[in-house]
Amino acid sequence: MRLKIQEHQDKLLVLFANLKSCQYWEMAQKFGNYRWVQEGFLDGRTEGVVVGRILFAVIGPVDFCLQGNFSGEIFGKIIQFRNSRFIDDPLAADVLGDFSIPQIGKVSLISFDPHPLLEPHPYIEWFSVNDVHYRIELAKEDARIVEDHEINALDEACRSIRTHLLPCLERSSS
Repeated sequence: MRLKIQEHQDKLLVLFANLKSCQYWEMAQKFGNYRWVQEGFLDGRTEGVVVGRILFAVIGPVDFCLQGNFSGEIFGKIIQFRNSRFIDDPLAADVLGDFSIPQIGKVSLISFDPHPLLEPHPYIEWFSVNDVHYRIELAKEDARIVEDHEINALDEACRSIRTHLLPCLERSSS
């Protein structure tokens, strides 16, 4: 019996030693499998900066200012989306309670075609200034590039967000 216990203890010691040497990566926050994201817009017209506003379940509108650019066909454009799978779930309050408002950080990938082996779809991924990883994936029909004649309706909001949050982004980058 004593030999069996010693074998198990030895295996545990090896396991713990292996665990200590590993790096762990947190999974991206996916906002209730993306259901807690209602709608929003993101403006990638300014080189190196993406600003916008996204409406989340329970917490409401959140302004964004991210270092980086859109990719692919949406580079230099404004995108707008409305999530067909949105659910205003009270559980979102518990999960998103520490979500920073506003969101300042870095674009990881914002694209309508994020991976060559997947069907094209809207994909929004970023890291906050605290290195929290976030990702939103939408159905293809839920997002679009804003038409030129619609841009004026969003210009004031984009300008206001950029004016107020760009200094925060610049401070976080230095």
